[in-house]
Amino acid sequence: MVMQPDILPLTIHDLVITRGDRRVLDGLSLSLAPGEIYALLGGNGAGKSTTLFAILGFLARSSGTLSVAGTDPAEAPDAVRARVAYLPENVALYDHLSARENVDYFLKVAGTPRPRVDVEAAFESVGLAASAWDARAASFSKGMRQKTAIALALLRQAPLLLLDEPTSGLDPAAAADFHALLASLSARGVAVLMVTHDLLGAADTANRIGLIQAGRIAREWTASDTAPRFDLNALHDGFAGARAWAPA
Repeated sequence: MVMQPDILPLTIHDLVITRGDRRVLDGLSLSLAPGEIYALLGGNGAGKSTTLFAILGFLARSSGTLSVAGTDPAEAPDAVRARVAYLPENVALYDHLSARENVDYFLKVAGTPRPRVDVEAAFESVGLAASAWDARAASFSKGMRQKTAIALALLRQAPLLLLDEPTSGLDPAAAADFHALLASLSARGVAVLMVTHDLLGAADTANRIGLIQAGRIAREWTASDTAPRFDLNALHDGFAGARAWAPA
């Protein structure tokens, strides 16, 4: 899906979302440019998952603005979800179907079927072994499930990828492979918002890292702040502070 060059994949400004008498998001502002990888850190209850669900149009907001590729999820949630690929911590596939069959099915449901050669090219580009293309998903590791889902995102040409704890449960080699895959997606112009507790992975992969606390970005680092990597001590201290703040 091609966007106009002046439209960002994600723009959030002064977003407020309340649950009961509590402001879960309290003036959150965040934007992503094409190809940018943004890591969102924060303690439990800080608003990370709420941010993802708001982008997907699942939560009503009290005030503020939110736009995905120029479309407001409050006004056109289906159109927004067509522009977003969301990978939860545990990717859901139909276990009795193969990788190829899963992708074919989801593309048909979305009304965007693709020829076999395109599907295989997507599998190759994300590093899914050819032996897995026609294997049942029930046998897949978490990394294989992620690669299948990201291949689907590429085929759908989604300009924005949302990730929820993508490296939890992965061994170091699989996590390194996943971060390399994110870098290749970034080179294709896909914007990535990644909710994570993996400080090292965030520092190695992201262009920007934001610390969300009390429903807003309390601190932000960019790749140019410290070379060649982010200041991990500062990240750890900030994250520890957020965890200490988070309600039980």
